[in-house]
Amino acid sequence: MRELDQAIARHDAAVSDAGLNIWIGSEPTFTLRTSEEPQWLSQALGGDKARYALRMTRELARRHPGCVVLRSVGRQYGGEKRPRWSFGLYERRDDNPLWQGPPDPLMLDEVVADGSALMRLVGEVEQAFTMAGWACRVLPSKDSQQELRLLMRLDSQALDDIDDSDPRLTRARLHEQKTPQQGLQDSLADEGYYLFLFSIESDEENASVLCLDLPALPQVDSFLQCLDVLGTAANRAKVSHLLFQGYPPPVDCSVAWTTITPDPAVIEVNQAPQPNVAAFQAANRELFKVAGLQGLSPYRLQYNGGISDSGGGGQFTLGGPTATNSPFFKQPRLLPRLVRYFNQHPALSYWFATNYVGATSQSPRADENTLDSFHELSIALDQLNANEEISPEFLYLSLAPFLADSSGNSHRSELNIEKLWNTWLPQRGCLGLLEFRGFRMSPTPERAVAIAMLLRAICAMLANHDPVPGLHSWKEALHDRFALPYFLRSDLNIVLDDLERCGFGLADQIRAQLLDSPDRPAWRVDFAGCQLSIEPAVEFWPLVGDVASQERGGSRLVDSSTLRLQLCVRALGDGNANLDDIELSVAGCSVPLREQRDDCGAVRLIGLRYRDFVPWRGLHPLIKPTGPLTLYLAHAKRSEALQLTLHNWRADGIPYDGLPNDIPDALNRCMERLLVQPIDKDRLPSARPAPARALKEYLFDLRCV
Repeated sequence: MRELDQAIARHDAAVSDAGLNIWIGSEPTFTLRTSEEPQWLSQALGGDKARYALRMTRELARRHPGCVVLRSVGRQYGGEKRPRWSFGLYERRDDNPLWQGPPDPLMLDEVVADGSALMRLVGEVEQAFTMAGWACRVLPSKDSQQELRLLMRLDSQALDDIDDSDPRLTRARLHEQKTPQQGLQDSLADEGYYLFLFSIESDEENASVLCLDLPALPQVDSFLQCLDVLGTAANRAKVSHLLFQGYPPPVDCSVAWTTITPDPAVIEVNQAPQPNVAAFQAANRELFKVAGLQGLSPYRLQYNGGISDSGGGGQFTLGGPTATNSPFFKQPRLLPRLVRYFNQHPALSYWFATNYVGATSQSPRADENTLDSFHELSIALDQLNANEEISPEFLYLSLAPFLADSSGNSHRSELNIEKLWNTWLPQRGCLGLLEFRGFRMSPTPERAVAIAMLLRAICAMLANHDPVPGLHSWKEALHDRFALPYFLRSDLNIVLDDLERCGFGLADQIRAQLLDSPDRPAWRVDFAGCQLSIEPAVEFWPLVGDVASQERGGSRLVDSSTLRLQLCVRALGDGNANLDDIELSVAGCSVPLREQRDDCGAVRLIGLRYRDFVPWRGLHPLIKPTGPLTLYLAHAKRSEALQLTLHNWRADGIPYDGLPNDIPDALNRCMERLLVQPIDKDRLPSARPAPARALKEYLFDLRCV
């Protein structure tokens, strides 16, 4: 770990010495990988997911004394009647305690609340607000034993001009009403009136607890001052606990706000951004440990040994300490260069991606949209390059139409700028942020740290260098050549070499972490002085149905029935074997291996695509699955050959006893699925040339045979 810490220190120093202030945040997701309940496979809500999130919140709060736990509202889709739950931790960044009042009931073994506690608390709060110089008054209540409301202004202006009959004063709790399509709004707060709702309610464990619904307070300073006054009042009232809920708090660089929310199959953590990678590393180590203590995992293990991420992805976010100090505004050429750089290097899009990539995925590349859109994007980049003065608004308006999916959804884009300078997105649209959505959840905190360093280093490089002045039209090569791990690794090495040349090189340990792909198992077979490796490649699953019609849902229907493998042959040892003598066949066809060469010598490779199963709803209903996949490996000058049978399940067809215990167990199951049998070459089935319709430059599609 010491070497890693030193590498991080050198990286942080290099970025700082370049005069750059690049903050890094992330959205890790965790799942209960041993569960097959709907909430841990596909649904956002239900079961015990909220209890797991509360236990995470409690453990994090214990590790951050002086923070305050705030329950606000999460996202909401059209078919959901109420907003999802959201548990948050709010704290100062200077390590001074933010909250010194009674604890959240989550932190106690037992809580008791009654009407007298409610009355005492409201009385003390009214007095404390008045002593602070704020105008306030308790509003009439139909049930003073269970609920009281207090109206306050952050000045001494009288409250007489707002009538008690104003319907906003009796509004429903934020948690009990549908979130407006335009986002959360507090019309009272917009006019300088702040409504506090005190009540006794049942918490998640059905205990009666003392609750306070907070209004949308405007600034961090006023919010902290209000919390300080509330804490003093609550202590004087001698209440044993206090649960905060309501509107989310204001945030700036002086405070950290971390939320824990539900998403389909996972618990998502929106981590507070950090000013450097050293702080990011500490936060991620802590979070992974806390999740692990609750039995939650950043990955899933499949019955057949397949390894996938948690199911919710693991996005990263870059910005600055404030919106106006965002690196994308301080260095307005940075974002256009970043768009071009990601276009030139598909490894940044696919090597770290989730299983679902491509034009209709959650994070399509800008060049996976229409040809017309790609042409217009080049014009927009030319316009940005030609202008000396680039305002945040001009930057956003120039790029927003192109950093979106094919339905125009700017949230679903590999480079998501909906929070850069989006005046149409209330409250959180103008934050100077860029979100990188094309990342699967990292299996370890070290992997997350390595990716964070990569992204910061690329931005630091592009702030002062422009290595790719134009866009490149990859056409079919994008989903052909760059589906193969061989080309993705080569492309990523080019990126890492660029960083080295520009003074932002990453340590060997970080490079190895980035180039490694532990969740992509590879089968290797030695034969005739050569080695055949079979490795999962990237597959581009199509959407079933119209993109726009599925935008309102939390998930979309995809045909995931096709798989792609990379078949790669190298010489072993001294490399004297003639790769031209290797013969590979499948489905009665010769496999046309393509020649390449790298630092390790010559290589022959191809991508092999086939249907793995028939989906309940998908494309091409008459195409049967290929299972098991049978390959024949022969040598022109040898009489023996190998029959390789790759099963998608146990070769004997018997069900597994259960899910794999751990990653080594999963990898062992993967390896067992490939059976290798020596046979006489004379027994090989005759192989015809692969039909032209089944071939691209680096792809042999068995569905077309």
